[in-house]
Amino acid sequence: MNQNEAEYWITHLGLEPHPEGGFFKRSFESKEEISEKARKLYTSIYFLLRAGDVSHFHRLQSDELWYFHAGSSMSVHIIHENGHYEEAKLGLNAEKGEVPQVLVPKHSVFGSSLSEDKSFSLVGCMVAPGFEYEDFELFTQKELLTDYPQHEAVIKKIAYETIPHFK
Repeated sequence: MNQNEAEYWITHLGLEPHPEGGFFKRSFESKEEISEKARKLYTSIYFLLRAGDVSHFHRLQSDELWYFHAGSSMSVHIIHENGHYEEAKLGLNAEKGEVPQVLVPKHSVFGSSLSEDKSFSLVGCMVAPGFEYEDFELFTQKELLTDYPQHEAVIKKIAYETIPHFK
């Protein structure tokens, strides 16, 4: 597995840069909608991080299920609502504590990075009800350190210093 393999998946799956970091493409969404707002029942994306990429700390208003597909294992860094930090290892090496699926509970602050910063990781993420940017919050290091100073090391690794402007 190498950087060329990451580019292979980016090209062949049609992945685009994601505001939180990494690359993504919506792969599936329900045909059913819920609520008067015509919200999708669920959405699913492919998500890819290359060596050196991180998915910056953010929060969703729904649970998100992560599924491992290919490449190196990925660490999903979760700060739960109660302030407890958890590093879930998404991958296929059970002897190293990896699991092929990870649940990120709604309202948790979370981001991800490669467990071993050597190639890439391709995963899938499903949100129910379906993902909407209005339910998505990105955080700066300063914001998170105010609430979670005990997690300074991971916050400085995963959170934006300043949130960039996106199209």
